[in-house]
Amino acid sequence: MMHESMDSLTLYRRLMKYVMPHWKAFLVSVFCIAIVAATEPALPALMKPMLDTGFVGKDQSFIRMIPFLIVLLFLVRGSANFVGAYAINWVGNKLVMDLRVDMFGKLIRLPTAYFDDHVSGNLISKLTFDVTQVTHAATNVVLISVKDTLTIAGLLGWLFYLNWTLTLVSLIMVPFIAFVIRVVSKRLRQTSRDTQHAMGEITQVLEEGIECNPVVKLYGGQEYEKKRFFDSANRVRRFNMKQSAAAAANVPIVQLIAAISLAIIVYLATLQSNADKTTVGGFVSFIMAMLMLTAPMKRLTGMSEYLQKGLAAAESIFGLIDEQSEPDEGKEVLDRAKGELVFEDVSFFYSGESRPAVDHFDLAVSSGETIALVGSSGSGKSTLASLVPRFYHPSNGRILLDGHDIRDLSLESLRDNIAFVSQSVMLFNDTVAANIAYGKMGHAGIPEIEAAARAAHALDFIHEMPQGMDTLIGENGVKLSGGQRQRLGIARAILKNSPVLILDEATSALDSESERHVQAALETLMKGRTTIVIAHRLSTIEHADRIVVMQKGKIMEVGNHEELLKKGEIYANLYRIQYDSQS
Repeated sequence: MMHESMDSLTLYRRLMKYVMPHWKAFLVSVFCIAIVAATEPALPALMKPMLDTGFVGKDQSFIRMIPFLIVLLFLVRGSANFVGAYAINWVGNKLVMDLRVDMFGKLIRLPTAYFDDHVSGNLISKLTFDVTQVTHAATNVVLISVKDTLTIAGLLGWLFYLNWTLTLVSLIMVPFIAFVIRVVSKRLRQTSRDTQHAMGEITQVLEEGIECNPVVKLYGGQEYEKKRFFDSANRVRRFNMKQSAAAAANVPIVQLIAAISLAIIVYLATLQSNADKTTVGGFVSFIMAMLMLTAPMKRLTGMSEYLQKGLAAAESIFGLIDEQSEPDEGKEVLDRAKGELVFEDVSFFYSGESRPAVDHFDLAVSSGETIALVGSSGSGKSTLASLVPRFYHPSNGRILLDGHDIRDLSLESLRDNIAFVSQSVMLFNDTVAANIAYGKMGHAGIPEIEAAARAAHALDFIHEMPQGMDTLIGENGVKLSGGQRQRLGIARAILKNSPVLILDEATSALDSESERHVQAALETLMKGRTTIVIAHRLSTIEHADRIVVMQKGKIMEVGNHEELLKKGEIYANLYRIQYDSQS
């Protein structure tokens, strides 16, 4: 991951790489802004002949020309300004889009462990808030630099032409201004980092307030959540005020230095005028050019605020883009597996944990066999299931699929052979059909989707929905019941038709009617597949070929339902407790 102290030049170069694909529009904007800058000294330059030749010399033909010259000057400047501003905004919006696409592309390829360690609110904030902060840094800062540097150069050139001694006096302020900018820039970068982190907190609290709304209402958490949000919003406000204070102090200090310089110059110019060393037009033109210098200098000094915000955001953005994607070094491709799974001395530790979640797990699963994993919460069942599709990687030992170490298989090839149905089925705010035929199955026709839905006992309730297969189901299927969501997840797995199936608590949260439908759908799905079932409700796994009882990541017992009951140990005890509680 990118280190926070990465130098500004390296960050800026990397940011500009995202501008380069749009170099034509960028050059158009730079060219137009250069025209605006080049015409800036023309106004004070017009003042000298206008006063000396027109008003003092009474040249009537020149006086008549002046209005046309002024209109022409502002017509050229206005046209160039519009084209330049439009082109740079086009580049800026393309830059934000390209960065967001790259960030999201990285986000969906990050390992599962990354999401365990990072709250979703901060990640969302990076894509929504942080990325917009770089626009000024990558585009407007360049334009301001080009426009105002050329403007200052043009005005200084005119000032040197008019009176080089007074112009040299004006340059005394430059080192003082540079010092102020440097001090303020450091302050702005740090407060920008703090603001971005605080914005992530706001997004997180907001997201939880929406997702956990029923819990907030039921447990009277409104005031608590309101205070959490107030604290987060107040942190953002405080950091924004620190930024504003630094940025606001920057401009008046620079202007004060410029004003002192200007006051000295006006005094010296007045002395020169009294000694007849300058004309009225020359004096007015000089003072006007000096005054016009303050606006571009103000913009150049204020530019550091946008630049530091943008660079702080770039650190955050490239930090995400530079994260390691989940490892996919396997080169072997398995077309369709038979489904033989072997766990050889598999152990797994979560990051920072000293106790293994899975501890020396050894098991061979034949093709088409149904294995049930049972045990109390925290016994390692779900972790073990997550190792098969390589959501996590074994700390020790290995897992074989049809004799191939799954680390040697490409992720795509491995996951094409696995279907997964969990207790909390993940659904998208899309149509029923799109949720069943998701991802690579998107090419499936309606007859295939309906066949999968029928096999999952889902077709009846789908037909009762307002637009049938084309009904939008809301965020994570909020418009559906638990049993309906479960059956859509099963329909998705049936359509995928993978030889290996993992069922993680697939019926634990359902009522009896829904469970009956889901259990029937699961029996259809499990036919001919190697199935790993994780279940708390032991009545659902009585017909499994083998039941593996786990405790603290270890295998304690293995056998079928009857064998384990006869044995009268852990499984028999668990079964008796559940049976008694249900009775």
